[in-house]
Amino acid sequence: MTRTRTFACLLALGAAFAQPASAQETYPARPIKIVIGFAPGGSTDTPMRVLADSVSRILKQPVVIENRPGAGGTLPGIVMQSSSKDGYTLGIASLGIYRLPYTTDVKWNPATDLTYIIGLTGYSFGIVVPSTSPIKTWQDYVAAAKARPGELTYGTPGVATTNHLTMEQISRKAGIKLNHIPYKGTGETMQALMGSQIESAAETSAWAPFVKDGKMRLLVTWGSKRMESFPDAPTLHEVGIPLTQTSHWGLVGPKGMDPAIVTKLHDAFKQAMHQPEFKRALARYDMEPEYRSPADFHKFAIDTMKQEKEILDLLGLSRK
Repeated sequence: MTRTRTFACLLALGAAFAQPASAQETYPARPIKIVIGFAPGGSTDTPMRVLADSVSRILKQPVVIENRPGAGGTLPGIVMQSSSKDGYTLGIASLGIYRLPYTTDVKWNPATDLTYIIGLTGYSFGIVVPSTSPIKTWQDYVAAAKARPGELTYGTPGVATTNHLTMEQISRKAGIKLNHIPYKGTGETMQALMGSQIESAAETSAWAPFVKDGKMRLLVTWGSKRMESFPDAPTLHEVGIPLTQTSHWGLVGPKGMDPAIVTKLHDAFKQAMHQPEFKRALARYDMEPEYRSPADFHKFAIDTMKQEKEILDLLGLSRK
């Protein structure tokens, strides 16, 4: 074999080996993992599993959920800081992530050290009282609070949670002073309200079955429009408080992801958001799709961080 033929054979052999390697570069070529900061089941995990199943079919690769509960749902953002930016490890960014720099000693910034892929949805919040309460409407609630400044109690899942901080904003806008009673979670808050240990609760739609059963009364909701399941309950805007809170959450990845991969993920998840099974999963928790583009989701993060700092500073809860 001549030197020329030998060189040609080596080139051909190299091309043969290079072809599979090039094919492997097509994203995604293996399963994608999404880290969720909450336990299996519930209003974050259940819709995400339905969405992941749809995206698996669209991208033709498994999309698996990994639950990392604890720390107020902020662990996915922390995990992203040590994950590869190749698009195979993603996470759910919930509102608690944006207050981390002000409440804990973290070395990263949620606004700059995450890749924002797509905003997906938000929770349904409302203020409830027991059905036996003399408080029938939001106007009654305000009147009762003004008659007993600093005494009317409300429960939340904890200090510096979205529920707590939003209630503080509401009370200031309404010109009232309330007595916050923190619990360890939504379940405890609901039990305390049913047991008459507190007079009201600011919670996600965990109260829905109690309201439907006539055990609780829904005074006001926090979304941009009335809830389909509870059309008689006004929004905050309708009672004169210019505030909307859905605790929006969505999909993020490590900083510096390839824009082409971000686009592919965004498009797949946006397509899956339109599937009826996702909407049905959200409806179980009185939630609705709440789409945000990567740019809009990133802007939301920046704006939210500013708002969180303001209220935390006001309450003296910022880390010194």
